[in-house]
Amino acid sequence: MPDYSYIARTVSGTEERGILAAGTEQEALGLLAGRSLFPTQLVPAKTATQAGLAGKRVSSRLLANMYSQLGDLLQSGVPLLRSLDLLKQQTNSPALKEVLADIQTQVGDGSRLGDSMRRHPRAFSELAVSMVRAGEEGGFLEDSLSRVATFVEHQEDLKGRVIGALVYPLFLAGMGLIIVTAILIFLVPQFEPIFERFREEGTLPLATIVLLAISDFVKAYGIYVAVAGVGVWFWLRSYLATEAGRWRFDAIRLQAWGLGPIVRSLAISRFCRVLGTLLTNGVPLLASLRIAKDATGNRLLSTAIGNAADNISGGKSLARPLVASGQFPPDVMEMIAVGEEANNLEKVLLGIADKQEKLTQRRVDLFIRLLEPMMLLTMAVVILFIVLAILLPVFQSSSALN
Repeated sequence: MPDYSYIARTVSGTEERGILAAGTEQEALGLLAGRSLFPTQLVPAKTATQAGLAGKRVSSRLLANMYSQLGDLLQSGVPLLRSLDLLKQQTNSPALKEVLADIQTQVGDGSRLGDSMRRHPRAFSELAVSMVRAGEEGGFLEDSLSRVATFVEHQEDLKGRVIGALVYPLFLAGMGLIIVTAILIFLVPQFEPIFERFREEGTLPLATIVLLAISDFVKAYGIYVAVAGVGVWFWLRSYLATEAGRWRFDAIRLQAWGLGPIVRSLAISRFCRVLGTLLTNGVPLLASLRIAKDATGNRLLSTAIGNAADNISGGKSLARPLVASGQFPPDVMEMIAVGEEANNLEKVLLGIADKQEKLTQRRVDLFIRLLEPMMLLTMAVVILFIVLAILLPVFQSSSALN
């Protein structure tokens, strides 16, 4: 979502400057009108990355600690600017210090904290920005920061578990690739003189012919394949940095075998958590949806939620347009529909978020448990094929002698 820099007049006639996040210029004008501001200038703002001010990555653990400390300071009555200055002074991370300095400058110039954080997409996730914006809209910023700290710590714990569980399968895959490549380059060619007589007689087994062809290809073109792989990797990184690439990647993530349900459950839990928190704190549904849609981390789901918000503004329910999008599970939609009818949607959404997080953890554990035996089975099949391809001509020779 782009940022817009504005200069506006308040009802009393004083000038106010700042930056706000909005999808279009019309939406930005609507947000300013909602704040009783009369803009005299509204132009697209450069992000901190574009301006060369920041755009640096910051450790998630450091960010979780920063969210928690900032929430505690605000809860104790310390002003926001003073709190940011204290955090900037005490951090030992140069990247975080630079990011906090820019945020402090923007807030001092009249920008909201959420809008200032959005200028640093490599440091702050969409979920964190959405939760901070929710807290600012609903007047519960301290609680939002505490929730963000809890979310980040939970995600880091989940990431640590996943990485720890993937170490062994990835080690197997890496060592297996190295061993198989070494066999194809150095071992298989040693048997070619032995297999030549069988080739001339036309009795060379098909498996051996395939193995020799693969070995010749790896020896002749292996280096080019490796270079091409590196080139494809860099091309993918640049493509995924574009808007079309991110859309395509988000669509693939939702459809990927094994990972798709995990990504979808995690995105839905984020959305329901943010939306339920907003509604609990009295933020209107339409405004809550426009904030919570960015918390999914997936553009397809965000678009579906944005379309649902447009339909709600026309007087329709939330569940019906979400069902029509086809992006949300039927059981989740049924619970949302019941929550709307019972007038306790916020409690239902928080309950959905808890269930989806537990479901995500179970799916991650199952995926990892299945991955390890699949890797072992794949390696066993490859090694068995190589051994059989080498030994079959020997067995044929022994049979002919007998």
